Order: sequence, then C-alpha cells, then structure tokens
Amino acid sequence: MDNKMMAQDIVRLVGGEENINDLVHCATRLRFSLKDNKKAQREQLEKHEGVITVVESGGQFQVVVGSSVAGIYSEIVKSTNFAANTSSKQDNPDQKVSTMSKVFEVISGSFSPLIPVMAGAGMLKALLTVLPMLGWLSETSDTYMILSAAGNAVFYFLPIFLGITLGMKLKANPYVAGAIGAALLEPSFTALLDSSADHSFLGIPLTIVSYASSVFPIFIAVSVYALLEKLLKKIILKDLQIFMVPMISLMVMVPLTIIVLGPFGTNVGNWIAAGVTWLIGVSGILSGIVLGGGMTFLVVFGLHWGFTPITLQNIANGGDPIEAMASAAVFAQIGVALGIFIKAKKDKSLRTIAGSTGITGLLAGVTEPIVYGIILKYKRVIPIVAIAGALGGAINGHFDVKYTAYVFHNIFSIPVEQPSGIFVISLIVSLGTAFLLTLLFGYESKPKKAETVEGGEAVEPVETAPTAPTSVPNSPSVSPAVDLKKEYIFSPLTGAALSLSEVSDEAFSSGAMGRGLAVVPAVGEVVAPMDGVVTSLFPTGHAIGITSEAGTDVLIHIGVNTVSLKGKYFTPMVKEGDKVEQGDLLIRFDLEQIKAAGYETTTPVIVTLTQNEVEIFETTQSKINKNDILLTLVK
Repeated sequence: MDNKMMAQDIVRLVGGEENINDLVHCATRLRFSLKDNKKAQREQLEKHEGVITVVESGGQFQVVVGSSVAGIYSEIVKSTNFAANTSSKQDNPDQKVSTMSKVFEVISGSFSPLIPVMAGAGMLKALLTVLPMLGWLSETSDTYMILSAAGNAVFYFLPIFLGITLGMKLKANPYVAGAIGAALLEPSFTALLDSSADHSFLGIPLTIVSYASSVFPIFIAVSVYALLEKLLKKIILKDLQIFMVPMISLMVMVPLTIIVLGPFGTNVGNWIAAGVTWLIGVSGILSGIVLGGGMTFLVVFGLHWGFTPITLQNIANGGDPIEAMASAAVFAQIGVALGIFIKAKKDKSLRTIAGSTGITGLLAGVTEPIVYGIILKYKRVIPIVAIAGALGGAINGHFDVKYTAYVFHNIFSIPVEQPSGIFVISLIVSLGTAFLLTLLFGYESKPKKAETVEGGEAVEPVETAPTAPTSVPNSPSVSPAVDLKKEYIFSPLTGAALSLSEVSDEAFSSGAMGRGLAVVPAVGEVVAPMDGVVTSLFPTGHAIGITSEAGTDVLIHIGVNTVSLKGKYFTPMVKEGDKVEQGDLLIRFDLEQIKAAGYETTTPVIVTLTQNEVEIFETTQSKINKNDILLTLVK
C-alpha cells in the first residue's frame, strides 16, 4: 500500500481530520494529539496492513508504522487542514490526562520534529571522528571545517530550534519563541562572555553564561512566554496585537531570561546532571543494569523522553553516561531479532520480519519495529531482552562510557561512544547474549519434549485437561499409545452452531481473525469458554477476549456490526484483568432488542492466537448448549 492510501486510512481510523489537534512524527511513529482518543478505531488500526502497533502514552495516540513514517506524515499534512482548526477549546473534557503525561507530551512533541536532523548531524559528527583517524581528512582543512559546521549547527543553535517547536506545542507564536532563543546566541550578547567587567540591565546585575546547546533555559523561558502571550492578547486591542504582542514579549522575555530564567534553567540542568552523575558514581554497575535492562520498556510507555533534556545537557558538558548505558537495550533487541531469524526456520513470514528489522536496527539504530512487531508479540523474549541489556549496560556503567554526540545507536555510532573499545565489548555482550539465549530458549512456548514409544515414533506426552470428558465430538482418532496435548474451548452460548464461512462479516468468514465457530444465540448470556483471564473488554460490551491458562486467546464477538449500538443492550458482568472460571457469566445482552434494532446476533467464537502446529477440531452438533465442548485444540 502506498503512502497516500496509508495516510488516508490512518486519518480516517483516528477519527477523521476533525478529531486531530496536532501531529508530529519521530523515527517510526506518527504521534497524534487527538481531541478524543475514544473516537479512534484502535483495533482496526492495529489490523491495518503497514501498521505495526498502536500505543497510547504521554497523552499521545501513537501509530507505529516503521521506516515509512516520514512519507506517510508528509501525505497527511498535504491532504489535511487540521492545524488551521486546532483549538484547545475543542479538546474533549472527558478525556483526562495526568500532569506527568502532559509534561512528557510537551517534551516529546518538542523534540520529535528535531530527531531526524539531530540524528543526521550526530552521524556526521561520528564520520568526522573517523575520517581524520584514517588519515583521509585533516582537522585543519577547509573541508573539515565546513562539514563540522554542518554537524554542529543544530546543537549549537538548539535554543532557537527548541524555541520554535516548543512554541508550536504550547500554541504560542513559534517564531517569537525562536527569537527568544536566538537572542541568547546573538553576537552582541555572547560578546559579554569575553568581557571581564561586571554587567547589568537597568541597574540589575547580570550573570552571563553560555546558552549554546542548552535545553532547560529555553524550556523555562518559552513556557513563561506562552503564558505572557495569552495575557497580552486579552488586554491589547486586537488591531494592535500583530506588532504589540511580539514587541512586548521580546522586551520582557529576553531580559527576564538573561536575568532570571536563563541562569535558573542552567542551574537546574547542572543540578540534574550532577545528580545523575553522582548516582552513577555510587554504582555504575547498578545504574547500567537498571537503564540497560529497563530502557526497552521505558520506550514502550514513552517515558524515555524524560531523559532527553538531561542527555543533551550532559553532551554539552562533555558526554552523557545515560544514553551510553541505555544503548545496550538497543543491541539486545537486535540480538533477539537475529536470533529469531535463525530459529524460525519454518515460519518464512516471521523470518522476513526478524531479518529486516534486525538489519535495520544494526545499521540505522531504529528498533521500534522489533519492540512492537516481535518482542511484545513473543513475550518469552522479554526477559531475554532485559538480561542482555542489563549486562551490556553494567559494562558501560562500570567503565564510565560516555555518549558524546546525539546519534541513533548502531554500528556506525561507535566513534561517538567513548571509550569506544569498552562500548564495542558492551555491544557484543548485549547482542550476543540476546542472540544465544533466543537460540537456546526460543521465542514462544513449546510442547514438552517428545517421548519415544513402541516402534520408535516420537510423540507428545499426555497433558489432558482435568475437566475434559473422555470422549470428544469430532475429535481426532488417537491410538492408545499416542496421547496428544489437548485444550478444550467450551461453548459460551446456547444456540445453533454455525460455520464461520456463513458469518456475514468478511473479517470473520474469511478466517482473517482466526479459526473457530459461530453460534446463533437462543439466550442472551455469554459465559467463560475456559478458565483464564479477561484480557480485553470492549467499552461497548459487544465483544470480550479471554486468555486461557495455556496461553490461548479466544475472542467472543456478539453479533455483526453491533459496535454501532454503542453499548446499548449489553451489560458486562466482568472487567478487564478479572480471573474467570469456565462457565462464569461474562456478559448479558438483550437478544430481542438487538434483533429489533436490525442487527444480526450471530456470534463468532474465535481462537485468535495459535501456533502453526495447532489443529482445531469443531463440534459436529448443530444445536449446542453453553458449557458443551465447542472446539478442541490439538498440538
């Protein structure tokens, strides 16, 4: 599917242009700020070809699409006009966002547009580290100086760029915000740094510091400016606002920043950096274990953005230990992907995903497709990523490895990690450990090792469900010497059994959602089809997902297109996270009212996640009661 069609589909599924407040993107994600997250069709998005997953974190609705993100973002911007209609008054008041989520949203929204240019400039700085070492370029040559200017510019002028993006995020004039940052780097002001004389503004003593590459001062200054601008627009005549608001803002904010906010922000950054350095000094190994082992999961929840200002502050002061330790998580993820590529010999689709994402991670440092497409899907590898990342992080933490330029962590970023030799050892340990553990323990639960029976044939050992009957309708014929691992899915409804191919919804009838049967209900009650946990319950109450103790996921979808009833006639009796036993009441629904409203009540019962070797045998009964065996899973 091309980027234009993807863009159109994504906009439609997030609730349409009218539901979008703001949109930015990073390396792999479209980060939407929606007026109402409930209007987005998350389930359909996650099923969409080209969408890896959907994450709601930090106040953002994030659609992970991988390396095509820039092209899709460009198509969305071209085909929509939501920015012109953006207004905080349009936000849904029922959509509550915590203060911490708002902070992370502002941080991520401010840095996300800058990530590509920062990463590109960082890689250029890495290249300029290698070329002189190889003797291919002199550090005193004009060529080196020009390329160095290209690599350094975005970091030196970071207060300007951050002022603009932060102004946009806070809905203040971004160019006035950028001008505040520019004033801190303007030659008339920076010349004061070279003077030993005392300086003052209207008699107020000044503390002159360098703001090149700084982060915290401009964050504080623009946050205050956003409030000032709102106040000025309330008290200044509308016809005069076009020049009066920017003029007064600059007259007030630049001196205020130089006198108070700038030195305070600088001190805040230095205090935080010193605190992190102290903590790492107490135990570099422990800090490395925590950051290397935990960074994968911080990324999933969007919490890694909290480190970005500290990282940039540390880089400006000579080097950052946080990203150096966290980099181990990236190579652990790559190790898992490459391990699955070798291990999944029979699954060509998985091998393709694992191989392509592993190579992309190794060469470009973009690993979110690995995290969302593999690690969160095959949860068996989660402890492997944590262990491998912790080992590499501990090495970097113990030997005080520093990250000296903002780059994505990959094999080409080695020169910016100092000392590079220790970093390479950490890289090999993290990647190698994850790779070997994945090969050794696999990426998904497997049946117990086969035992040999008479005749030398390898068969699976007995594992019979304790509540299962000795005779199962339409179950496979099995020799007494050959017992297979079985799991039973009991009917959650009373009614008539129906083949999925007869369901009028193509998503079910085609088998795209999984395998199973449908039941035309005679009674408006759904009971648990097996012992397990309620892992999903739609807000409308028309569908519920149960995961069995054996890890089998079953979806029960009451009726066809009944989501349009918006919960009317459905009464859930459980909530997500509840443990249930087979036969427990899950949902009551008004069968007759649903029919009267013009909806089919045919209810698919789908096994959504099964391994390739699982066989599913359906009941031969045309009429079925709740708690009768509906499906038999044989491995």
